[in-house]
Amino acid sequence: MSKECKICGKKPMVGNNVSHAHNINKRRFNPNLQRVRALFNGQVKRIDVCTSCIKAGKVVKAPVSKFEGAAEA
Repeated sequence: MSKECKICGKKPMVGNNVSHAHNINKRRFNPNLQRVRALFNGQVKRIDVCTSCIKAGKVVKAPVSKFEGAAEA
C-alpha cells in the first residue's frame, strides 16, 4: 500500500527524533490513512484516504448494497 492520500496527495514527511541528550535520528511522519469504499471518478472503489479529508467531507462514501453486510437469518 502506498502511503499517499488519493484525495489531497498527502505523503510521509521526514523529521528528527531528538532525545534528552540531544541525540538526533531520522524519523518518518506517516499520514493517518484509512481504506474507504468511496465514489472515485464516478466509480465505487476502495481508496486510501487521510482522516483529515474524511473529516472535511472531501470523500463521498459509496452507498451500501443490499447484499453487503446483511446477516443471514
